[in-house]
Amino acid sequence: MIAAAFFAVVTITSHAEDVKPNTLSPPEKAAGWQLLFDGKSAEAWRAFGKKSLPDQGWEVSEGWLIKKAGQKPGNIVTRDEFTDFEFSWEWRMARGGNNGVKYFVDEKRGNLGHEYQMLSNPGGKPGKGATAGFYAVLAPADLPEIKVAPESNHSLVSVKGNEVSHWLNGKLVLKYTCGSETVLSNVALSKFKKVPDFGRKMRARIMLTDHGSECAFRNLKIRELSPESDKE
Repeated sequence: MIAAAFFAVVTITSHAEDVKPNTLSPPEKAAGWQLLFDGKSAEAWRAFGKKSLPDQGWEVSEGWLIKKAGQKPGNIVTRDEFTDFEFSWEWRMARGGNNGVKYFVDEKRGNLGHEYQMLSNPGGKPGKGATAGFYAVLAPADLPEIKVAPESNHSLVSVKGNEVSHWLNGKLVLKYTCGSETVLSNVALSKFKKVPDFGRKMRARIMLTDHGSECAFRNLKIRELSPESDKE
């Protein structure tokens, strides 16, 4: 599992200087990666519970998909659902910014999902609310430096079978098993304790959240995996 996710991170980051943003290198194409944003159109996304993107508050500018500050357009989700996958993205926020990426988002139960927390707070305290953690459930470990705009961070979530991994700037910082005693016991201590099946895997959507702060995304890429064997 770790080897597979490490290959994904190397595949994406090692070509960053040679490949234009929001494009796929030949090795990425061969590994099965697909773009969820081409730098010009966000058609792979739609507003939560709607058929199209919000009229305002999310915009494409200079190759970035930007959640604007001072507006409340709401969350956006992928048009497609995913089960086993690796999702990779680049993000940047001004110091103090707050956003996140959620997965296992089932619109029938609301704006909920396992959230990869994103805080632009270099030197912030570790904990269940820290960057790259499973928000309110599991804390990340040994976080690398968190970069502040105009610099950007690279994140990756890998879901294969029940095994989930969170990466930040090329480093594995959290690994957990959906439905495990560790996960469910921590869910029971969280604000999600009454949410049916929270902490378990499901086929669902990926969400870019609206937490108020301005946040810019690019290089949104995904590849679907087989839970039985590594895909390279």
